[in-house]
Amino acid sequence: MSLKCQTIAGMIDKLAPHKCAEDWDNIGLLVGNPQKDVSTVMVALDATKEVVKEAISKDVDMIITHHPIIFRPLKNVRTDNPAGEIISLLVKEDIPVYSAHTNFDAAKGGMNDILCNILGIYNEEILQVTYKEGYKKIVVYVPIGYEEIVKTAMCNAGAGFIGNYSDCTFQILGTGSFRPLEGTNPFIGEIGKVENTQEIRIETIAPEKLVNRIISAMLKVHPYEEVAYDIYPVETLYNEYGIGRIGYIKGTTLGDLANDVKAKLGLKNLRVVGDLRKTINKVAICGGSGGNLVSISAFKGADVLITGDVGYHDAIDAKHLGLSIIDAGHFGTEKISVNFIAEYIRDEVQKMNIDLNVITSEIQSDPFIFM
Repeated sequence: MSLKCQTIAGMIDKLAPHKCAEDWDNIGLLVGNPQKDVSTVMVALDATKEVVKEAISKDVDMIITHHPIIFRPLKNVRTDNPAGEIISLLVKEDIPVYSAHTNFDAAKGGMNDILCNILGIYNEEILQVTYKEGYKKIVVYVPIGYEEIVKTAMCNAGAGFIGNYSDCTFQILGTGSFRPLEGTNPFIGEIGKVENTQEIRIETIAPEKLVNRIISAMLKVHPYEEVAYDIYPVETLYNEYGIGRIGYIKGTTLGDLANDVKAKLGLKNLRVVGDLRKTINKVAICGGSGGNLVSISAFKGADVLITGDVGYHDAIDAKHLGLSIIDAGHFGTEKISVNFIAEYIRDEVQKMNIDLNVITSEIQSDPFIFM
């Protein structure tokens, strides 16, 4: 059985919402037809020429990558340069490519949370906030006897979450008044007469992105022909998303932690800045390239920053600030995303009772060779 390309893209959007991406990033469906039927999807870190040829040899219908195949603006699509050759090959073979980059890095449960879980980092929080999602308060007036069905519909649609609590609502009894006019079909009252009736005022909250869905769910079960409801902004509650995480690890030394990172991420080598005997308790981490996070990591009290692509001057700054660094490489810190995304898609299609073939690239590797 197959799924439309855009349906699979929607699954990834749920995992890594577009709103979480950096402004400079290029994410989403970058090549191909969103209406294409997909029976086999392959997940890879990059859509390199070798990966695309692997996809062709395995009759893959769609590729999902972490790094965007089109990142910098293209002035041409020539087959005598790497990007043009790969894009031309994808178009020729009708293989769409979808990329989830910084949105997956920043998402809850995304790249950096996976790294924290693997390395045993706990009580983690966002290292650098890049996006805040506001909340709305939804208020609706319901006749007595219908409050439970309305609350249930709204909460099932996503309302009522505060931290680790769900189904959070408030209700109070009051009196509503209205006069049904000609042409109406009132649930309570008579046309032309003012009606005073006891009603329940129900309040709950919801992320901005879910408000329309929650209102729609509420209207489907509300008995009134014309429903009175209000939506208010909430200034005290919001969801935060951002790059990197900072948390704690069971007391260890820099040298032991570096060896632990090597073992748990399956690396042959890595680079370290700092005294290997230094005690480590607080850890900042960012998959991929995180040299620009040296200052904020030190400011927030991290003993070490685990990341990749750390430059010479970033390392000098880190030493000056007393911050140790474990540079596990760009590929080394992000390759874990491939199996995670593949397993996520398998779980999603299983919920739909659809047999989609989900595979991972077997030839993707770190372009660097250490001698």
